[in-house]
Amino acid sequence: MPDDFTELSIEEQVQLLEKTVKSLEKNTGKDDRMISFNLNCDQANDPTTLSEIISLKKRIAPVSLTIELTEAVSLDKVKELSVLLHQNNISLVIDDVGTGSNTYENIKKSLPYVDRIKFAMQNFRMSGHAELIPRYLSFWVDQAEKYCLDMVIEGVEDYKDQVLAKKYGIDIQQGYLYGKPALV
Repeated sequence: MPDDFTELSIEEQVQLLEKTVKSLEKNTGKDDRMISFNLNCDQANDPTTLSEIISLKKRIAPVSLTIELTEAVSLDKVKELSVLLHQNNISLVIDDVGTGSNTYENIKKSLPYVDRIKFAMQNFRMSGHAELIPRYLSFWVDQAEKYCLDMVIEGVEDYKDQVLAKKYGIDIQQGYLYGKPALV
């Protein structure tokens, strides 16, 4: 596995996702398969990316595909992605809300065009600000409700994190509590 997926071309990332889908076919039910594809700002703005993603979706159907924006992109780009991805039954997510470039000020105008927001507790922990998690989580849950978005929490490491997620009504959870990434 590469240290940094952005070092790989979109074509190489798509090939890895296709291998993942084949692995999922062996290990999960046919109706519940889903994969996510992270895009940074440069990748989102690359004109070849969107066609590669749409082509991938057609090849892996009926597997669900979600695109996660790991960095803030322009509102015009979010609108373009939203229209084209939704036409192809691909979900659009803003990842790592509240950290990095995905601050509220940078993404608030994009919220009507996405399906989901994803809050990363591990980003607060790694920056030494774990005590801020409940306050920021509450804010982002309010935004998800305001814009009728699904809310995802990642960085669920133990049962206390699971209880916190349930306190805020977050059913979609991701983290090492549920398993570590592994090649299957």
